[in-house]
Amino acid sequence: MNDPLPSGAVIGILGGGQLGRMLSVAASRLGFRTHVYEPAANPPAAHVADRLTTAGYDDAEALRAFAASVDVITYEFENIPTAALDILEAARPIRPNRRALAVSQDRVSEKTFLNDLGLATAPWAEVNSAADLDAAIARIGTPAILKTTRLGYDGKGQARLRAPEDAADALAAMNGAPAVLEGFISFSHEVSVIAARGLDGSVACFDPGENVHRDGILHTTTIPARLTLAQRTDAVLLAARILNALDYVGVMGVELFVTDQGLLVNEIAPRVHNSGHWTQNGCAIDQFEQHIRAVAGWPLGDGSRHADVVMENLIGDDVLRVPAIAREKNAALHMYGKAEARPGRKMGHVNRIVTKG
Repeated sequence: MNDPLPSGAVIGILGGGQLGRMLSVAASRLGFRTHVYEPAANPPAAHVADRLTTAGYDDAEALRAFAASVDVITYEFENIPTAALDILEAARPIRPNRRALAVSQDRVSEKTFLNDLGLATAPWAEVNSAADLDAAIARIGTPAILKTTRLGYDGKGQARLRAPEDAADALAAMNGAPAVLEGFISFSHEVSVIAARGLDGSVACFDPGENVHRDGILHTTTIPARLTLAQRTDAVLLAARILNALDYVGVMGVELFVTDQGLLVNEIAPRVHNSGHWTQNGCAIDQFEQHIRAVAGWPLGDGSRHADVVMENLIGDDVLRVPAIAREKNAALHMYGKAEARPGRKMGHVNRIVTKG
């Protein structure tokens, strides 16, 4: 099933959040239909998708019916249960592939994969007990951060250790879950590369963006990032190396730390990524269309940037600023259709085109 999908084909999307919503919009521009599978009622993607299945990932009958109704399956988040993927993959191709999911779902697998590729990461150690944590602290030192190996995002599932005496509290915060200890590194800033690989093996990367986080959640991404030409080239080549090693199809976000010793990989996300939202107003082909093109077997689009952009996430009560933002010149709003604003909840984003002079 490697032939390009024709217009009118159905793309199945696992997950109905804002990324699924924006993937659905991009698919519709290319003439595709979308069918979203989401356990929660009335998800953001349902407002723009052709079909919605509301069912759990443990509902084998619903999963089989969903797979039978689509031509290819993709996803907007990583933590899809293996049993559900087994059912789906028996019926339809899943892009990106299962290996990319398995690597990214588990921090130990991810860091091992990256290090085996010869890519640098922060020093780390696997932690499954108090003895493991003591040994890790002895080797890596403090300050450090303890993270659950699975299901952590936007700063969740993490505990900071400022000194070895914090070990017991940090371990308790993991609630018995397997974890990794990561050493702090000295870095000037964080950047991310949004990279894509097609079914034919072609690779295209967007310009790296510079990220600023608040309370563990991405606040802004600025394009272009502060990088030398050599660093920019290294970032793109590094991302391409990861995609090729995974035989990847689709868009991936690769987060990097800029250090005096070179670029270190923070983490990879096998999906469209928050730090790539700037592409919606900075490029002719944005990350969402690029992903749809890839999973549908189409040629990748030209991801060249035609404008400098600052993307700002609108979190929680930031939504109250929308009327004022709507009056700004060169500000493009992208709202997610979420009814309730809660602290830490992403309600939308704004892409501000940076004018020269």
